[in-house]
Amino acid sequence: MLVLLVFYIISRKSFIKTIWFGSTAFLVMISIGIITTTIHDQKNLSNHYTKVISNKVDSTYTVTFRVREAIKPGNYYNKYIVDIFEVNSTKTSGKTLLNIQKDTLTPSLIVDEVYISRAPFKHLIPPLNPHQFDYKSYLKKQYIFHQLFINNEWLFPVKQKGVTFFGIAAKLRQHINKKLEPYHFKPDELAIINALILGQRQDISKAVYTNYTNAGAIHILAVSGLHVGIILLILSFIFKPLERFKHGKLIKTILLVSLLWSFALIAGLSASVTRAVTMFSIVTIALNLKRPTNIYNTLAISMFVILLIKPMFLFDVGFQLSYLAVFAIVAIDPLIYKLWKPKYWLTDKVWHTFTVTVSAQFGIIPVSLYYFHQFPGLFFVSNIVIIPFLGIILGLGLFIILLALLNTLPQFVADGYGYIIDLMNTFIAWVSKQDAFLLKDISFSLLYVFVSYALIITSIRFLIKRNYQNLKQFLIAILIVQSAFIFNTLTKPSNEFIVFHKSRFSLLGHTLHNKIVVSSDFDSITKSTNKIIRDYTVGNHISYLEEQNISALYQLKNKNILVVDSLGIYNIKTIKPDYVLLRQSPKINLNRLIDSLNPKLIIADGSNYKSYVERWEQICRKRKLPFHQTSKKGAFILKY
Repeated sequence: MLVLLVFYIISRKSFIKTIWFGSTAFLVMISIGIITTTIHDQKNLSNHYTKVISNKVDSTYTVTFRVREAIKPGNYYNKYIVDIFEVNSTKTSGKTLLNIQKDTLTPSLIVDEVYISRAPFKHLIPPLNPHQFDYKSYLKKQYIFHQLFINNEWLFPVKQKGVTFFGIAAKLRQHINKKLEPYHFKPDELAIINALILGQRQDISKAVYTNYTNAGAIHILAVSGLHVGIILLILSFIFKPLERFKHGKLIKTILLVSLLWSFALIAGLSASVTRAVTMFSIVTIALNLKRPTNIYNTLAISMFVILLIKPMFLFDVGFQLSYLAVFAIVAIDPLIYKLWKPKYWLTDKVWHTFTVTVSAQFGIIPVSLYYFHQFPGLFFVSNIVIIPFLGIILGLGLFIILLALLNTLPQFVADGYGYIIDLMNTFIAWVSKQDAFLLKDISFSLLYVFVSYALIITSIRFLIKRNYQNLKQFLIAILIVQSAFIFNTLTKPSNEFIVFHKSRFSLLGHTLHNKIVVSSDFDSITKSTNKIIRDYTVGNHISYLEEQNISALYQLKNKNILVVDSLGIYNIKTIKPDYVLLRQSPKINLNRLIDSLNPKLIIADGSNYKSYVERWEQICRKRKLPFHQTSKKGAFILKY
């Protein structure tokens, strides 16, 4: 920083510009990033709970913790993020994931409640199959490194240690929902109200969430710049009379910024809402100071401020999509909008909504395809119909919540609003069912993301200023994109045998060039819901899939894999297998099998009983024979 200051003073007094100030500023920004990330890494704290449980992860500890946040529940557990206060009477800090077994008779835990319990800290489970979502890595970026599994009867409440902002926000949301209960909103209607206005999406049913995703309208449910901008316009209109008084503009600015951050807190301080509120706060302050605002500077400042406070937001999908969409709208929308100038006000608004939607898609398509591997072709239909009315829906929602809190909400008004939400859900469901326009299972690697943005940026630069230099860059970008496709084709996996992990079932894959041959013992329901093969084929850009029955023997060039199922037959005299796969819990004497076949490795997939696998593992350990358990080590992949 001192060196930067020196170069800044020199550059101000110098007529000849040098690279030193820019280079030093660049190094300073990198240094700020490194030190910010290090400071915020909770594992670096001397009293972090991992210092107490190091090397004894599976031991049982007496843990005191406070509920920080309730997150989306799983199939069998309600999930919470908790702050660890004490481990075995040692004062500690840090966060962990808490799993409470679902029980309809026991109410959910409340944010800010403090409990004491005894439980072991369990490692987070890494992905067990190729290209599966890495939940462990996702939680690690939130400084969560372990999880606790506790039953309700083992939770003992203790006196609360103060009140947090998260607790106040959670109580306010709970109070609002309690006030809305008497008006008999349908579950889906109430879930959408919570998502639109309170920023809570946990209660949205899987069917409704899928509909919004497939219709390209999921951003409507994520409180972001669109929602915050509309709320800012409503609040600016309400507080406009304050401008008549002395210092009225200053008071109005303070009120607007305070209310925006209050709303962000109630909405859960997600990456998208934090970005939006930070950006609009800067815009509001700039307008009060009567300073001209450059949107790119505003975006950069808001990004810098957010990453100083929450550096790991950089890896948050919502943060990435939010900023990319805004940058794209600012850069591309003026170019598309000027292609046609409608004469009438309504036509102009519809056209501008379309151009903004298309511009945003240019910004988010590469990242969206990388994370979600699908593209909703009718995204512009759902956006053109809903976005013009979203301001009215949000305004009405805030008005209804206010009336409900004051106990003055008429039933017919609540019914009318419920009908509007239901109408929106019905329309979105109709759009999502147009399967012909929904492109699914699109293979899109990280390399494709970078080359796509290179192509988009160079093409925009060429459209803005058509000269030789920009044309050259655009053509180079096209060559780079073509090179990426060629590289991907040459590096596809080939001659690969995979034993996937699937609990209670066997799933095998044999990859040959651009095709995978799949063998499984799935029933019809499991086959329709299973995503393991889909993740593998999409992640590896494999186009063709063939299904076969599970064979007893797989001969792969000079390597043989023998499959021993529940029948326990393994007497093959003609071939000596290199690998033995045990599936469906065969009742065999493993020592005798090893003596008879002398394999290099034993594999146990997810279809075996846990007790059998543990016994086999002990036998292999005694005999110093490698043992691969898919439930612990993940899928077994053999390249030949």
